[in-house]
Amino acid sequence: MSVELFSLETLKEIAHQYGYWAVFLGITLENAGIPLPGETITLVGGFLAGSGELNYWFVLLSAIAGAVLGDNFGYWIGKTGGWPLLVSLSRLFRISEDKLLSVKDRFSENAAQAVFLGRFVALLRIFAGPLAGISQMPYQQFFLCNMAGASVWATVMVSLSFFIGELIPLDQLVTSVAKFAVFALVVVLAWFVIPPLLEARSAAEELDP
Repeated sequence: MSVELFSLETLKEIAHQYGYWAVFLGITLENAGIPLPGETITLVGGFLAGSGELNYWFVLLSAIAGAVLGDNFGYWIGKTGGWPLLVSLSRLFRISEDKLLSVKDRFSENAAQAVFLGRFVALLRIFAGPLAGISQMPYQQFFLCNMAGASVWATVMVSLSFFIGELIPLDQLVTSVAKFAVFALVVVLAWFVIPPLLEARSAAEELDP
């Protein structure tokens, strides 16, 4: 689900009507694994705070609390039943379990960075919590990375729209943030995909007489 299904005007109306609850629930559900425009509603909350309709600190606390809680839901969903579900889904897309295990191991090696920085990456913000649970990341480590990442991400998003929202249109700000998140996703995918391909090619060349 995306901003196209929830227009910016619709999100602004929701934020007008429900205030801090809209920010809290929007980012909670998105971080729990439901593809809702939580980042956009957070930007809208910061924008309304900048125009004096909401309080900056309450918007910030709502965003942090929602992000932390949502990722916790996602973590426990992934930890308790995420792997069998992921294996079942992979069969539909003809992805072998060996490849899935390779991705799982690579995520496990970088779980702390993924949880902390994943909020700035499209899709990874939604799936970082469940993937951390699936990879059996220790909960204490997850909680600390999750809390730190949520605090940094929320501060950047709310402050960005609070201060810059007066200088450029909100829709332009939302589009710019979304483009950055997609660019970050491309970088992450390349980082995950290219090294295994190079290793496989190197191994094949060594076997080739």
